[in-house]
Amino acid sequence: MRRIFLVIGAAVCTALLSLAPLPSAGATVVLTQLSNDPYTNSSSMHQTEVEPDIFSFGPTVVTAFQVGRFSSGGSSNIGWATSADGGRTWTNGFLPGITIFAGGSYDRVSDPAVAYDAAHHVWLISSLPLTSSVGAGILVNRSTNGGTTWGTPVTVAAKAGVDKDWVVCDNGTTSPYRGHCYTEWDDNGAGNVIYMSTSTDGGVSWSVPVTTTNRATGLGGQPVVQANGTVVVPIDNANEGAVLSFVSTNGGLSWSAPVTVATITDHSVAGSLRSGPLVSAQIDGAGKVYVAWHDCRFETSCQANDIVLSTSTNGLNWTAVTRVPIDPIGSGVDHFLPGIGVDRTTSGSTTHLALTYYYYPVSGCSVSTCQLDVGFVSSADGGATWTARKQLAGPMQLQWLPNTTEGYMVGDYIATAYAKGKPRTSFAVAQAPNPTSVFQEAMYSPSGNLVPHQATGPAVSVSESAVVGGVSDHALVARALTSQ
Repeated sequence: MRRIFLVIGAAVCTALLSLAPLPSAGATVVLTQLSNDPYTNSSSMHQTEVEPDIFSFGPTVVTAFQVGRFSSGGSSNIGWATSADGGRTWTNGFLPGITIFAGGSYDRVSDPAVAYDAAHHVWLISSLPLTSSVGAGILVNRSTNGGTTWGTPVTVAAKAGVDKDWVVCDNGTTSPYRGHCYTEWDDNGAGNVIYMSTSTDGGVSWSVPVTTTNRATGLGGQPVVQANGTVVVPIDNANEGAVLSFVSTNGGLSWSAPVTVATITDHSVAGSLRSGPLVSAQIDGAGKVYVAWHDCRFETSCQANDIVLSTSTNGLNWTAVTRVPIDPIGSGVDHFLPGIGVDRTTSGSTTHLALTYYYYPVSGCSVSTCQLDVGFVSSADGGATWTARKQLAGPMQLQWLPNTTEGYMVGDYIATAYAKGKPRTSFAVAQAPNPTSVFQEAMYSPSGNLVPHQATGPAVSVSESAVVGGVSDHALVARALTSQ
């Protein structure tokens, strides 16, 4: 019999810790700690929380993340934190019924993603259960009371070798498919074939998974839904060498063959930090899709990454790649792991964008010298101009992070969402180990408002061009089965 080290189910902790600014050379933002790893099993690394997604609807904000990271893949459980007042105060807990550490049957769990179904008044957290270090299917936990308690998981798909799930719901008031929710994942046991499944009853049941019309492959898709019900799925190709996009116009019955948004030219992030160029996608009130990823095409010899953007109004035709001008070209600052947020109540030339990301002030560093920070910029004009960079956390040393088979980890992705017109984000922050713990890495969110949106930073330059002949400075390798 497996020992249950901690049975915490959907227990809620309402006494959350408001912290003074963490030790930093430049961050002046007060952070609220959202959660703390409570598990004690010796098989994973504790006092670690990584890889958050975040979603908002009205004043409610829900974030979900891995808790108790294993080196070879997955975590002891998925944690959650919910705010009913736009991010001012939070409750938190841990999903029931997934892993052996919370009343479930799986060894581990990974890849949390959050959605809200307004038609059925249900919050969803999808996740990837693992048997040992191999994905064993896709699950969804449901909350019908505003994200403060969660039911046991519903199985979306049960298959070994799956990876990188994401979930979204159609909340369009005029959409013919309002109340449809869509989950995307890939089967990296079969060459990363992309699968989609649809629910029409608030996540209680899910359709038989289907592929795109050409059985395309990919990794890390993030579906979004336009007001007319068209679902757009930006996604990396299987070796993370290009951004693709495919759509459904019939409520998930079928999915188009992908088009190429852009190739990816990325710098290998120093210090063995786990950080692939996966996409982050959001949509504005008029249905324009914004896709961000890290890319070095504008930097000579691919010396560092910028955060870049492409947009589309239909998911099939995409704009040329532009650079978010966080720092000047040639600055040597390396930007990566972006989480783009879009205020869905705005559109056109007044679209509000927010971007959270990690960065190194000096790209050319090593495990012992890299200084990891969290940054934030925003735009009030659809990305034409941006605010100056705000440091949210750091510097962190890489040795403070859990070391996985693919490198030191804060997560394969982060995210940003707007609640009542204000951007909200959550991210992993590590501090130096203390005498009682090897790690002190937990999930945090800024306590106050991150903007107004004054454009105190540089405008996007239409004269910026990608470096001719630029190439990625590391090999493109298909993701392994132990990558979760």
